[in-house]
Amino acid sequence: MIELRPFSTLGAANHGWLDAHHHFSFADYHDPARVNWGQLRVWNDDRIAPKTGFPPHPHRDMEIITYVRQGAISHQDSLGNAGRTEAGDVQVMSAGEGIRHSEYNLEDEETQIFQIWIIPDHRGGAPSWGTQPFPKEARSDRFVTLASGMPGDEDSLSIRANARVLGATVKAGESLTYESAPDRHLYLVPAAGRVRIGTIEANARDGLAITGEKMIEVTALEDSEIVLVDAA
Repeated sequence: MIELRPFSTLGAANHGWLDAHHHFSFADYHDPARVNWGQLRVWNDDRIAPKTGFPPHPHRDMEIITYVRQGAISHQDSLGNAGRTEAGDVQVMSAGEGIRHSEYNLEDEETQIFQIWIIPDHRGGAPSWGTQPFPKEARSDRFVTLASGMPGDEDSLSIRANARVLGATVKAGESLTYESAPDRHLYLVPAAGRVRIGTIEANARDGLAITGEKMIEVTALEDSEIVLVDAA
């Protein structure tokens, strides 16, 4: 099964400083058909105005992955961590038994992020945070694991879930394949460009919810930047 979720059908909330679109139910947006996709609970497409951001607030029992599409995000938390993650790179926060954090766009340009929440395998545990660069040229024409809690992905950022987050860049006319298992839940979003899986085409920021497939082949109809979640 492959379900196209066009960007125009997503939940939306414009707060002035934040223009947010929700692939899944979040805050005041609720769609009983789009609550989660396996362990994938949230995929927010956020545009954050310059010199603004999310003030300190708490989380617990969630793996929160931030994929920066444009600009940069600056993080601080109650553990004393602080860092700046630039476009193309990724940060991960394991909320565990509880953490407070802030996320600000301190840049002179708009910051664009995908904020991805994955339900952890177990509740509690010590919270943690980390960030890592992932040069786009290193994922040209191949999927690179950015964050994972699965065996064999030790070079990626660690999360506490039976899931992985992957990224790829693909030139127009070229294709990539990804192997999984039919009982897994895949969710693919082109951060830029346009792609096709089977007979279904997805534009930038559309979502593709996929299950029941042993392998998918992704063909780029334009130069494309892809983010994919593979979750139990």
